[in-house]
Amino acid sequence: MTLPDTSSPTFSALLKNPVHMLAFGFGAGLSPKAPGTLGTLVGVGLFLLLAALPLAAYLAVLALSAAAGCFICGKTAEDLQVHDHPGIVWDEIVGFLLAMAAIPATLPWIAAGFVMFRLFDIWKPWPIRRLDRELGGGLGIMLDDLVAGVMAWLILYGASVLIT
Repeated sequence: MTLPDTSSPTFSALLKNPVHMLAFGFGAGLSPKAPGTLGTLVGVGLFLLLAALPLAAYLAVLALSAAAGCFICGKTAEDLQVHDHPGIVWDEIVGFLLAMAAIPATLPWIAAGFVMFRLFDIWKPWPIRRLDRELGGGLGIMLDDLVAGVMAWLILYGASVLIT
C-alpha cells in the first residue's frame, strides 16, 4: 500500500499562496498522472495568448518568466521541503514558451513543439540530465527545462526556416 504524498498541496492551499499557484501551473501540477505534460498544456494556452506579441515583447515576457521562475520554483520547493516536486510545472510552462519562440502559432507547429519539448524534457539527454542532477534550488529546477526548450527550439526553428 502506498502512503499519500503529504508534501503535495491541495487546490485550496494553492489559492492561498500565489507563488505556489504559479509553480503548480494554476493547478495543473496537482494531477496525479503526468503533471509535467499537463503543465506543458498550460504553456500551450499561454503561448496562444502571447504569440501575437512582437518578437521583442514575447522574448521579454519569456525572460521575465524564466527569471521569476527561479524564485517561484525555488521558494515552492523550499516550502514543500523537496528538491523538485513533480507538481512544480512552471519550468515546463516556460520551457515550452522558449521552444516556441519565433515559431508559427499554427496547430501543426504547436503540436510539433509540444512533442519535441516533452521528448527532451522526459528523455533528458546530455547536458539536461547532468543539470537536473547537479544543480539545486530554483535555478536547477528551471535550467534543465530551459535547455530542453532550447534543444526543441533548435529543431523547430531549423525546420521552420527550411519549410518557409
